[in-house]
Amino acid sequence: MKLFFNLLTISIFLFSCKKEGGPTLSVDKPSEQKTINITFDGVARNFIVYLPSGYNNSGKMPLIFAIHGGSGTPEGMINIANFKTIADRDKVVLVYPEGVQKNWNDGRPTAPNQLGINDVVFFNQMCDYMINNYSVDEKKIYATGISNGGFMSTRLGCELSNRIAAIAVNAATIEATTIAPNCKPNRPVPALYIHGTTDPLVPFLGGQITAGGTAGGTILSHFQVIEKWVALNGCNSTPTITDLPDIANDGTTIKQRVYSGGTNGSEVVSYVITNGGHTWPQGYQYLNEAIIGKTSQDMNACEVIWTFFKRFSR
Repeated sequence: MKLFFNLLTISIFLFSCKKEGGPTLSVDKPSEQKTINITFDGVARNFIVYLPSGYNNSGKMPLIFAIHGGSGTPEGMINIANFKTIADRDKVVLVYPEGVQKNWNDGRPTAPNQLGINDVVFFNQMCDYMINNYSVDEKKIYATGISNGGFMSTRLGCELSNRIAAIAVNAATIEATTIAPNCKPNRPVPALYIHGTTDPLVPFLGGQITAGGTAGGTILSHFQVIEKWVALNGCNSTPTITDLPDIANDGTTIKQRVYSGGTNGSEVVSYVITNGGHTWPQGYQYLNEAIIGKTSQDMNACEVIWTFFKRFSR
């Protein structure tokens, strides 16, 4: 009997020591993808959330909005610009939202624009939802997109700078008649733009968009939007220019221009893809080259964009 009580005492002591040693770390959860449905302004909206592997033990994580182009879908944007490897590696939350009638109100005469959909406020609501429901760092929320989604990313940089820390825009610039003249963010917004010189849908030189299947509208050229953000952010007007290695020999080449020295350390970066199309570098060739042009293989746009984003917080 005495032996029994001695063993019981030892067991209790060992158990209590284990508890006093601090909480046991929980096992990392696998990555998780889910569709969130919400109602905004009486309209049913949805967005895909991707939580990286180990998100339960990662603390406050950055968030990237990856915004599809016109007539696109969140699933299609995942195929074109798949940030999941980056998300798992560096613990980033991804949000792939869906536009009304597969489009965004970027200031041009898109369907949501004609319907009076306020997508800027919708993104603000998504920010609230993600911050309130997940471990998201509210100072590290970023927006990137292609085409219509790129124009929308620019608009978010202009009108939601209290939420968006930096933007990265591919195959798009800024609407010229209403968004550009009224773009007055309340803080510097680091901005990165990627554009192909032979983009058949969104002209590199700006002007009127006339290609079939697009929403039309008048836009600034690639270098006009770069100049605008350089002025807004107070960056040096003379860039550091670098020719990226032509690693793919695919008929495209890329020139990088970095405009540094902006207010609060902000920066503007231009990537001009000679012979590049309406595409995402090293992304999925979602339509035939005859329709959208070449997809350059000389850089990985997802990696370049994340490397840019992670340097900045709001």
